[in-house]
Amino acid sequence: MITIRLLSCFLLWLALFLEGKRYLHMLQLEGYKTTGYLKWVRRNLLKIVAENWIIYASFIIFFALKLDDVYLLAILGLIFLLTEIKKIKGRKPVKKPLVFTWRATRTFITFMGFNILLSFLAFGYFLNYSHFLVSLASLFLLAPLTIAFINFILLPVEMLVQGYYLASAKRKIRGLKRLITVGITGSYGKTSTKHFMAAILSERYNVLMTPGSYNTLMGVTRVIRESLSEEHDVFVCEMGAKYRRDIRDLARLALPKIGVITSIGPQHLETFKSIDNIIKTKFELVEELPLDGVVVLNGDNEYCFKFGPLFANGRKLLFYGFERLLPEFYIWAEDIKVTSRGSEFRVRTKDGHDFKCHTILLGRHNISNILAAIAVALELGLTPKEIVRGVRRVEPVPHRLQILRTSSGVTIIDDTFNSNPAGFREALNCLKEMEGGRKVVVTPGMIELGDIEYEENKKLGKLLADVCDYVILVGKRRAKPILDGLSEVNFPGEKIEVVSSLNEAKERLSGMLKAGDIVLFENDLPDNYSE
Repeated sequence: MITIRLLSCFLLWLALFLEGKRYLHMLQLEGYKTTGYLKWVRRNLLKIVAENWIIYASFIIFFALKLDDVYLLAILGLIFLLTEIKKIKGRKPVKKPLVFTWRATRTFITFMGFNILLSFLAFGYFLNYSHFLVSLASLFLLAPLTIAFINFILLPVEMLVQGYYLASAKRKIRGLKRLITVGITGSYGKTSTKHFMAAILSERYNVLMTPGSYNTLMGVTRVIRESLSEEHDVFVCEMGAKYRRDIRDLARLALPKIGVITSIGPQHLETFKSIDNIIKTKFELVEELPLDGVVVLNGDNEYCFKFGPLFANGRKLLFYGFERLLPEFYIWAEDIKVTSRGSEFRVRTKDGHDFKCHTILLGRHNISNILAAIAVALELGLTPKEIVRGVRRVEPVPHRLQILRTSSGVTIIDDTFNSNPAGFREALNCLKEMEGGRKVVVTPGMIELGDIEYEENKKLGKLLADVCDYVILVGKRRAKPILDGLSEVNFPGEKIEVVSSLNEAKERLSGMLKAGDIVLFENDLPDNYSE
């Protein structure tokens, strides 16, 4: 009997191992924020219950009928495991897989250790098989909450570990006396600006930029500890934020001399709660600059222009833009020509610089991002000749309005990194300007816009009708506001398809596209937002 009990526990542990990895993955995607993870659990509660219905049913039957035979108990454990394997096989491929960082490993070992300990306690304590059964089943069914509990109780440990790494990174960067750090933040455009700036500054300096999406406190800490060295002249540091103080903490770590804000808008409203909080958070970068620091702001953005002088508080302030030419602008673009082959524009500055630039990048918003990079380059002493050469070398950032020409003659615009109202509109403008055959948009819409999410997606539905020949919407629940927008402007229903996944959308496209067609892939939701 003891052997059978142990076998039951072992099967449960295997099932918990597989189930726990899934919840750890979601916790990691939520940045180990317990609140955000619990919101994911709440959003997906029905799905979690539906996936486990066989387990629930088996558990209820065994318990109600008091089936306390040890062999039946082992069968129940086997049902747990087979159900888990079936679920894994039925899931869609993940876009960003679980990475077993040290933190993830600590959390998972504690999660498994906690469950194994409770299993042994149940094993020794409950002589009644029904009670033993209840305890084992409860461990499995409560796994989504157990991982949140483990994350919570490990917080003191994580704070100690992070404190050690943070202090180490701070000591290192303070020791690099000749290093110039440029901090970049913004609701959108910061990653592209980072890439463009690094490319242009590399014409003269040895530049290190934060790679990929390393824009959190611990991500930047890791870059400083592992990659930054005395050989570098300039550190271009992207700074992301979802909560108040995020930018302040990053600035106090990286110590920027120059701060760039590319835009301020309704991004991450679910966590910021208001545009006022977003404005204050973005300007934390400016507040943390030294008094002789330089502030570079997007003058075309109403919030940057309105609040810039207030937060700059006497620091050198450089506005850039082109949508409107104002006396306050330091640098602006004129004679802009955007085609499917790239963009040309003339750069002019208040202190007399006047030169032409050409880039293979698409979209007027990319010219705005390049202007921010040029403003910093001029501030750091680069010549117009170096800047023109650097702009020409700038490459599209993957998944951000990236043009892909296929062998079949179809043009793909990959703008799947993420999406926001301004970026979505700009992508549609690019699609509208491009010459070709039919124009198709594939999108799940936008997320993390809080209370305005429905209205913003509905507005985009109306815009889609003005540009597209066909629309493919990914996710039946998320498609509703866009469908409502399309319906209001009488977009033909037969030219709309709603599919459940991006792969399904690609299958539909393969049967309908022909040479000359252009497809815009706008936004690809992360795994924790997939339906």
